[in-house]
Amino acid sequence: MKTDAAILVETGKPLEIGSLDIPKLDDGQCLIKIAYSGACHTQLLEVDGLRGKDRWVPHCLGHEASGVVLEIGADVTRVSPGDRVALSWIKASGIEAGGTVYAWNGTPVNAGPVTTFQRHSVVSENRVTLLPDALVMKQAMLLGCALPTGLGSVFNVGKATAGDAVAIFGVGGVGLCALMAAVYLHCNPIIAIDLIENKLEMACTLGATHVINAGKAHVEASIAEICPNGVDLAIEASGQPHVMETALSVVRNQGGRAVVIGNVPNGQSIVLNPIQFNLGKSLLGTWGGDVQPDYDFAKFSLLMIDQKIDVTPLLSKPYPLENINKALDDLRDGQIGRPVIMMGDV
Repeated sequence: MKTDAAILVETGKPLEIGSLDIPKLDDGQCLIKIAYSGACHTQLLEVDGLRGKDRWVPHCLGHEASGVVLEIGADVTRVSPGDRVALSWIKASGIEAGGTVYAWNGTPVNAGPVTTFQRHSVVSENRVTLLPDALVMKQAMLLGCALPTGLGSVFNVGKATAGDAVAIFGVGGVGLCALMAAVYLHCNPIIAIDLIENKLEMACTLGATHVINAGKAHVEASIAEICPNGVDLAIEASGQPHVMETALSVVRNQGGRAVVIGNVPNGQSIVLNPIQFNLGKSLLGTWGGDVQPDYDFAKFSLLMIDQKIDVTPLLSKPYPLENINKALDDLRDGQIGRPVIMMGDV
């Protein structure tokens, strides 16, 4: 069996569409027919060669998708053929079967435990999670990365509560999911910071009480006007080192929390004044919003089904697989919240 895939052949170059031979499943692997794949800035860093030397090219990409199980390998018990599933880089229970190797005109093409920029994918059992019947595939795609990371950074890591003042730095796909979590919890004020006006407009649509264009205003001073004592929680989703430093500086003394989500290019670092910690502030990291897919994906699915969180404005018009480089360019330029790459009917 063959499948079409977008392949990273050389960093700094567009992805190439190729026809891959799908290998026989190993124990603990599942063959998934993908419906929709998302993309995030982690993939942009990989494509642009900003995560350091890439030892695995040529390789497949993507870690956020929805699809249907076609086949399962030995010992798989988490899903069965015909099941609708979310694919995620965040590990659930089940077998960690590792990656796989496809063949492209005789050339080996590497793939990790989950890849999604393709019509069919061999995926480790612990990277697939059953979907409720009422959740549409296009929305379900976001369970792979953006939604759990954004919601989890507010719910699980930042531990926001009603009335907390929240600042969100970078309102792309993940940042907007964090914003929706803050709205759901009745935080106030909710301040969105970005450089791109259409992103700030979307933040307003989704419930931000204030927006700051970091290219036109002094961010720290603007936040101080809104919250003289600092915000309770800052979410950093920009992937910029200086923004991470700013996020910590604007949280309140004695209990303010800054959560770093963004990925920075390889080799970059941040510089912090230790007095920030003497003031009782916390700088927190997170691994996918500290989410457990076995439990949290069902909860997040219900939030979407019940329209308590409306992800529709985040989702771009569908891009066919053949136009994936256009989708990545639009994401890089900030034209869209989350690209929807349509792989075909399921």
